[in-house]
Amino acid sequence: MNARMTNPAEILPDATKGVQNIYKAIAQAGAPGATLELVHLRASQINGCSPCVFGGIKSALKNGETDERLHQVAAWRDSDLFTASERAALELTEAATRLADRPGAVTDEIWAAAAEHFDERQLSGIVMMIALTNMFNRINTTVRTPAGATW
Repeated sequence: MNARMTNPAEILPDATKGVQNIYKAIAQAGAPGATLELVHLRASQINGCSPCVFGGIKSALKNGETDERLHQVAAWRDSDLFTASERAALELTEAATRLADRPGAVTDEIWAAAAEHFDERQLSGIVMMIALTNMFNRINTTVRTPAGATW
């Protein structure tokens, strides 16, 4: 598959600067890096964003994640490889990514489960990672960025 156009981040380099600042803020929020990697990968799987799945796996492996856990992210509910806090973050990711599936997609129960494991600063980082990943997924899917391409 060929891309429809050059990635907008290459055409609008000031946008990339903004994204880098958001990433910096996410990293400083204090949520575990492994959790942020899982959040990115799960949202990208849901949205079918092949370059983000590819890049997410590559980044997670580089940061110490295991093949076994990465192979089970799509079925995390049925796996015993994820901690309670990771499960809460993955559930929040799914709800926030699938907003159109049901009214009030991020229920009070889902939020409370995440808030049991993360403070407000960490939750801010996780929510921002979910939102940023969804933005990347929509851009890449729209312009048909091929798997393996990076920003």
